[in-house]
Amino acid sequence: MGRGKFKGKPTGHRHFSTPEELLAGSSSRPRTFKKEEAEVEEEEERSEEEVEEEPEKRKGTQGLIEIENPNLAKPKNVKAKAKDLVMGKTTELSRREREEIEKQKAHERYMKLQEQGKTEQARKDLERLALIRKQRAEAAKKREEEKAVREQKKVEARK
Repeated sequence: MGRGKFKGKPTGHRHFSTPEELLAGSSSRPRTFKKEEAEVEEEEERSEEEVEEEPEKRKGTQGLIEIENPNLAKPKNVKAKAKDLVMGKTTELSRREREEIEKQKAHERYMKLQEQGKTEQARKDLERLALIRKQRAEAAKKREEEKAVREQKKVEARK
C-alpha cells in the first residue's frame, strides 16, 4: 500500500519518510545527501553568528530569508533629474536623453501650431470641416423644403 497523496505510477512507488524514521536516521536517503546536509547546517550556524553581529533592519520577509539574487542589486543608472538633485550639479545629457527631449519639444511645438490651425494638416482638416458643415446645411434646407411640401399636400388633401 502506497503512502502519499498521489496514486503510484507503474514504474515505481513513492515512499515518504516518517518523522520517526528521520529522527532515527534510518531513512532511505543517500549518505552523500546526509554529508551535504551537515555541511549546510554548519554554514547556517556560521551565518547566524555573523548575522547577530550585524544588527540591520530589513523590510518584510528579507530578515527571514537569505537571498543571493544578483537582480536585486540597486540600479546603478540614475536618471538625470535624480542625479541633479543628489549631486547638486548639472551633468551632460547622453545622446539618447537629448534626442528624447528634442523629440518631446518638437511634438509640443507641432501640437501648438495644430491648435492654432497653422499646419498643413490643420488647414486640410478645417477645409474638410467647412465642406461637411456646408453639406449638412444644404441637407437640412432640403429636408425643411420637403417637409413644407408634405404639409402643403396634407392641407390640400383635407380641402
